[in-house]
Amino acid sequence: MARLRFHVPEPQAGARLDRVLAARREIESRALAERLIAGGLVLVDGEARAKSFRLEGGEEITAEIPEVEPLRGESLDIPIVWEDDHLLVVDKPTGLVVHPAGSTRTGTLVQGLLEHGAEGGDDDDRPGIVHRLDRDTSGLLIVARSSESYDLLQEMIRKREVERTYAALVRGFPASMSGRIEAPLGRDRRDRTRHSLDTPTPREAVTWFEVVETLRVHTLLDVKLETGRTHQIRVHLEAIDLPVSGDPVYGVGGDLGLERQFLHARRLVFEHPLTGESIDISSELPSDLAAALDIARR
Repeated sequence: MARLRFHVPEPQAGARLDRVLAARREIESRALAERLIAGGLVLVDGEARAKSFRLEGGEEITAEIPEVEPLRGESLDIPIVWEDDHLLVVDKPTGLVVHPAGSTRTGTLVQGLLEHGAEGGDDDDRPGIVHRLDRDTSGLLIVARSSESYDLLQEMIRKREVERTYAALVRGFPASMSGRIEAPLGRDRRDRTRHSLDTPTPREAVTWFEVVETLRVHTLLDVKLETGRTHQIRVHLEAIDLPVSGDPVYGVGGDLGLERQFLHARRLVFEHPLTGESIDISSELPSDLAAALDIARR
């Protein structure tokens, strides 16, 4: 564990804590700075502060920096459904964590993708990752193979030029055949393991849905993301009384015998950022979700 100690230079008065920390040569990564702050390893004049805390200049900052081994590639069975020299699209299985976080340092999607040339971004734990899926959400994910394609893909997602469609089975029936959910969300005010609309740090979040099939107790939806906040689909559907089947946190845990949420990233549509090629890729429901849907239909 390395220890960093310094005083905030007066010219950085008014700057955010995470940005001042990331500017230090010992860190050089905003992602690492955020992880240290979130882990309680950073103190400002002896007190823990949020990453957005505005500094006045002159404060003493101390940080404990854990020694972390660099990521190493691992041989994982990851279905690659489309690829070229610039990017690839994988069909992520359920139960697979996208990138290392917390105590999970091995066996993630990123480690498997290092052997396939994943590259780009300034976070050493997330090379090539331009958007994410929850561990128990399956389906399609774009991964960059160069810094250039990474930057362009990030810009496309920011401009909402990547169409991402999810299959979601919910318990209940929406009031209309299609709709738009616009409700800012963030970490829950009382439970930081959850995300919700009741949050001190709201961020814009927009979700579209369309009814695909109405069943006896459930509804099968196509859901499209306009923004990509953590747990967005699950939180937004819960907010309009359409809990996702199988979701033990925001929905109906164990519904239809499911051991995870019925949420599958089934389609990606976008224009290749370097070649201009139109890419439209679909993924079939995995066997556990297909079986649950069959039960719901009966």
